[in-house]
Amino acid sequence: MSLLSQPLTPIAIAALSTGAFALVLLVFRAMWRVPAPNEALLVSGLRSRPRNATGSLGFKIATGSGTLMLPGFYRLRRLSLELHEAELAVDCVTQQGIPLRINAVVSYKVGDDHGSIASAARRFLDQQHSMDARVQNLLAGQIRAICGSLTVEDLIRQRNKLTEMVRASAVPEMETFGLVIDSLQIGEIEDSTGYIEQLARPHVVAVAKEARIAQAHADRQATEVEAAAEAIKAQALRDSRLKQADCQGDVERAEVRAKLAGGIVEADLRRQMALRDTEIAQIETERELAAAEAKRQQMQLHATAQASAIRQIAEAEAAAVRVRGSADGEAIRSRGEAHRAIDRLPSLVDTAAKALGEIDKVLARQSGPGVDDRLRKIVEQGVTGLRLARTLLGPNEPAPNGAPPTIEPVRAESV
Repeated sequence: MSLLSQPLTPIAIAALSTGAFALVLLVFRAMWRVPAPNEALLVSGLRSRPRNATGSLGFKIATGSGTLMLPGFYRLRRLSLELHEAELAVDCVTQQGIPLRINAVVSYKVGDDHGSIASAARRFLDQQHSMDARVQNLLAGQIRAICGSLTVEDLIRQRNKLTEMVRASAVPEMETFGLVIDSLQIGEIEDSTGYIEQLARPHVVAVAKEARIAQAHADRQATEVEAAAEAIKAQALRDSRLKQADCQGDVERAEVRAKLAGGIVEADLRRQMALRDTEIAQIETERELAAAEAKRQQMQLHATAQASAIRQIAEAEAAAVRVRGSADGEAIRSRGEAHRAIDRLPSLVDTAAKALGEIDKVLARQSGPGVDDRLRKIVEQGVTGLRLARTLLGPNEPAPNGAPPTIEPVRAESV
């Protein structure tokens, strides 16, 4: 079976409807043109616009709302409705034959009605950039024509009249171009001959005169006011100085009284201070006398102690001298006796040595405990003394038997 012979489901029907609607919407969106607020859409092509009051246009004008355009059947063009501004510098000659240059500024635009748009489209659609030059030439001619019928004084004093006359004469021609003037301002009027300056000179002189007179009156009034102010200032200064003098007199009198009272008080204070200084000097004198007395007593005690110490030292030295003298005498006598003993010592030693040399053995009869030890010590001491004496007197000679006698203990017999 063929797919076309099958019935469509509701979902398929809905999908096809949605797709068709979207396709129609996209096509309509591609063919629908909406102009900007400051432009007009000019559509020309398959069918011309119906005839109206302005005659057969031959194209469709859309402003504000959109229009449908079939690609390939219609052609779309855009005309700007925004404001244009042009500056004018027109050289002209017045009724008096005086050359002037008038500077002006004009603001204009394409009219909002379809007739003005159609007229501007036929003249400036492909030359919108040359619109300013056309308007400048148009207005320059109008300004020259009007200035030729006016004097310099009229141009200076009645600029609004010049503006109104230019607008009134330019409007019909501007409407022919489909343009309207929003604003026309006459600016500076230049005079290369100095005529305007000469016109202003009498007024300038009169104004200067009045200004000098006014300045003189003002100076006189200012001088009078300043003089009055100086007088008031001098009077105030005099009063101030008088008050200052009175105050200074009161101050000086008060100072004199204070000085007199202060002198009395100062004299009393000086007297009291003199009495106090006298008492202090007396106390200091007594203190110095006491200190001198204490110092004198201290020096006296010190001198007494030094004298006693010197006396004791002298007595000690005298005693020491006496002791040394006595000791020296004893020593001299002892040395004499020692010399005499020494002189006899050789013979005594020889005798003792001979006697000891003949002793072969010493028998100690023991009569009690410790007798042998005491006897041995006595004999050894005697032998040692002999050896020392022999050493002092001459060469050391050995004992006859070559050894000191021996001591043999002998037990004591009982009686």
